[in-house]
Amino acid sequence: MPGMASSSAGVHDISNRFVIDYVALDPLAATQLGLPGGEDQLTDYSPEGHAARHELEVRAIREVSAAEPADKSESDAKAVFLERGSVSVDLYEAGRVESDLNVLASPVQSLREIFDHMPTDTPEQWAVVARRLAAMPDAVTKLRAGLSYAADKGRVSALRQVTKVADQCDTWSGRRGGRSFFANLVEGAQKGGTQVDAALRTDLEKGATAAAEAYGDLAAFLRDDLAAKAPVKDAVGEEAYRLASRYFVGSRLDLAEAYEWGWEEFTRIESEMKQIVGRIKPGATLAEAAAALDADPRYLVQGQAGLQSWMQQLSDKALLDLRDVHFELPDELMRLECRIAPPGGGVGAYYSGPTPDFSRPGRMWWSVPADRETFSTWRELTTVYHEGVPGHHLQVATAVYNSDKLNDFQRLFCWVSGHGEGWALYAERLMRELGYLDDDGNLLGMLDAHLFRAARVIIDIGMHLELEIPKGTGFHEGERWTPELGLEFMLTRTITDPSHVHDEIDRYLGWPGQAPSYKIGERLWLAARDDARTRHGSAFDLKRFHKEALEMGAMGLDTLRERLAEL
Repeated sequence: MPGMASSSAGVHDISNRFVIDYVALDPLAATQLGLPGGEDQLTDYSPEGHAARHELEVRAIREVSAAEPADKSESDAKAVFLERGSVSVDLYEAGRVESDLNVLASPVQSLREIFDHMPTDTPEQWAVVARRLAAMPDAVTKLRAGLSYAADKGRVSALRQVTKVADQCDTWSGRRGGRSFFANLVEGAQKGGTQVDAALRTDLEKGATAAAEAYGDLAAFLRDDLAAKAPVKDAVGEEAYRLASRYFVGSRLDLAEAYEWGWEEFTRIESEMKQIVGRIKPGATLAEAAAALDADPRYLVQGQAGLQSWMQQLSDKALLDLRDVHFELPDELMRLECRIAPPGGGVGAYYSGPTPDFSRPGRMWWSVPADRETFSTWRELTTVYHEGVPGHHLQVATAVYNSDKLNDFQRLFCWVSGHGEGWALYAERLMRELGYLDDDGNLLGMLDAHLFRAARVIIDIGMHLELEIPKGTGFHEGERWTPELGLEFMLTRTITDPSHVHDEIDRYLGWPGQAPSYKIGERLWLAARDDARTRHGSAFDLKRFHKEALEMGAMGLDTLRERLAEL
């Protein structure tokens, strides 16, 4: 076990040491964060591996609790660390860590996705990839041991998650049509000017084959072993939901109030969308207006390369337009790469942060159906602002950049969905305020994204707690939420791409409490801005508010509410 700092150390020193010690036990986290060490290793997801990381967290919490903050920055850092640490420990003690399996963000996806973050510019870097591929069979064996251990204690994800993840494993292993992800990966060793020798090429091919076979075996394990122990019911119930929600938002939500507010917010946005539809296609329904926009050549791009080029150009323009006008953007933040994600994962966009030295930039990834060749941009323009600038890239990269104000836990390690996704949704609304969504088609797309997030509040809480659908909603009034009703609601009451909706329902059911974090977080950011504007009156400076807020780094919503009240 790596050694923790003594109790006489300061909060920042303890936090920094924790990150070093943690990534030594979690090589995937080291690579994702851009920290040195374990580049050719994979994380141990066996019961013993989970226990080692848990013990480290417990010790760190004890150290931070005993430390007396030297100043306000350490006081803030202490609050952040203890809030995040306490919920992490509670999840472990509830048996939620070893059993973690879902279609979007669990160890199965992490082991595959780590290769997206590895440099492959030189033969030496490809040699590291080869060693990590060769380690995959052992890593998958340990992952299976962790899942089996949890299953023996009655902790198994719902059958829907088990079977859907098995499907993902089939895709990545090449057993579901086409080549494996790993075979496609190593093919890149002969492209782009990089030439590896015959021995390394052989190592890469052997590693790719071994990794693909490991994922194929994992798919079989999930179907043949774990599925038999998995509950058919998707809803996790109130107790499990409250713990998961606390992890994702950093607050103990009043779920009844959040559910009621979700309906109010949904109705408000839906009403505004209908007004805009009246300008786009008078007399049309939301769905009919969406169909008209989907067919409008002004909003169409062709091919995945076309989509990538479109979002890169839009992202670059946003960076240049906002710099020094609405936000302070140092040179390091001006590089944001836009990429198409490898097939096999859920449909949608996501962001990955830069390394501490910015040698690997922030990246916006777009996961699209493999067979789609035509893309409609009116829905997605707001997504570029959400994932890029002024959304996640500005937020995450600002924290990474501020090494003189934040410790490594705050700037690299800490992520709270309510804080991060709340900011990114707030950023979409901000771009409307700044005049970047004046086109009615693009504005309708932005509002649909917000309608979609309001629907998430309703159906995520509703499905997992099996709540009653209120009167006056015009949708199965008096019935209790089920996954089938959740899917019907998203397909009939939003205008989001149907292929995306099907993936989304699986996501909510496997990741309880995360989906509402977007709107819940945005709600707090807006309230805090309004409060600051009221306190300061004519002296209120929005640019300064944003700067000071982002430089605080990530934190739970309760902590954020307290800190923003001081701005």
